[in-house]
Amino acid sequence: MLLHNKTAIITGASRGIGKAIAEVFAQNGANLYLIARDEEKLEALKASLEKNYKAQVSILPTDLRSIGAIKEAVNAIKKDKVSLDILVNNAGVMADAVLQVIKPETVQDLFATNVYSVLYLTQMTLPLFLKKRKGSVINISSIIGTHGNIGQSVYGASKSAVIGFTLSVSKELAPLNIRVNALAPGFIDTDMIKKVDDRFYRKNKESIGMQRIGKPEDVANAALFLASDLSEYITGQVIGVDGGMII
Repeated sequence: MLLHNKTAIITGASRGIGKAIAEVFAQNGANLYLIARDEEKLEALKASLEKNYKAQVSILPTDLRSIGAIKEAVNAIKKDKVSLDILVNNAGVMADAVLQVIKPETVQDLFATNVYSVLYLTQMTLPLFLKKRKGSVINISSIIGTHGNIGQSVYGASKSAVIGFTLSVSKELAPLNIRVNALAPGFIDTDMIKKVDDRFYRKNKESIGMQRIGKPEDVANAALFLASDLSEYITGQVIGVDGGMII
C-alpha cells in the first residue's frame, strides 16, 4: 500500500473528486481527516471507508470560507498530536458568468473557497508537516486556470491563483523537504458538469483527445502518485489530468 500509515487531510471530501481521493487514499492505507461543509455526507463516507478499507477516518465539517473555521479545524487535528504527511486542497466552487455581469458576492465566494482556503490551510498546517520535515501538498486547480475559457474569467482567475501559489510556495518549502504540486483536471464527471446544458456537454466532450469524459478516479490516481514516495523528487509542477482536452 503506497500510503501505509501516512496521515492526510482532504478538503471538499464529501463528493466528486475529493470523495474519490479519499477512497483511493483509504484503499492505500492512509489515515484520513476529511473536511467539507456537508456533515451528513461526511458521516456516510466515513462509515463506508471504515467498513470497506478498515481506515482510520476523522471528519471535520467546516466552512472553508471562514478563516476562523479553518483555524478551528486545524486546532482539532493538532489536539490529536499527529504529524501530517499529505494535504489535498481540493475544495472548490464554480460559477459561470461573463465579466460584465458577475456580482461582487460571487467573486468573493469564488476566491474565498478556491484561493484563500488553500493559502490559509497550507499555512496553518505547516507545523504538522515540520514534525517530520517531509510531506506533500497537492492543490487542485483546473484546465480553466491554465488555458482560460469564455464566461469563466473569475473562476479561471481563482484557479490560476492556485497555480501561482503552488509554484511560489514549492520554492519556499523545498528546503524543508515538503513538496507542493498542483493537478489541473479537465472535463470530469462530477456534480459541477451535471448542471451544464447538452450543447455545452457535447462541445467539451468533442474537444477531448481521448474521446471520453474524465472520471473522478482519474484525478484521484494522479493525487495518489503525488502523495506517495513514488514522486519524492517532484515539486513545483502542474500536471494536467484532461485526456488531451483542447479549449
